[in-house]
Amino acid sequence: VNAIAPALLTAEAVRVRRGDDPLCVVNISTDAARAFPGQTGYGTSKAALEAFTRSSALDLAARGVRVNAVAPGPVQTGWMGPDVLAHATEIVPMGRVGEPDDIADAVVYLASHQARWITG
Repeated sequence: VNAIAPALLTAEAVRVRRGDDPLCVVNISTDAARAFPGQTGYGTSKAALEAFTRSSALDLAARGVRVNAVAPGPVQTGWMGPDVLAHATEIVPMGRVGEPDDIADAVVYLASHQARWITG
């Protein structure tokens, strides 16, 4: 799901794209794609997604398609209890865990005209 679905969706979006209409793909990865102890499958699938993002950004740039990924650190979506939240807060440079709006704002920016030269 984390690697194959975005690849299939990207291929289909490129296929049905009309003319030179702008097309931007923003994948959601994780900072744990580099190593995710205890969840090898998850970390591996997100690492594959990041490799796909970089490769497809290079392959599709000449066609005017931008492909990017957002790879957040810990985001509080209700899964972190007090102990996990305290630990995560200590290791995040901004001194707080992310919130869903932080990720949404990054995606909105990457999909916007202001990011028209950003790919990969």
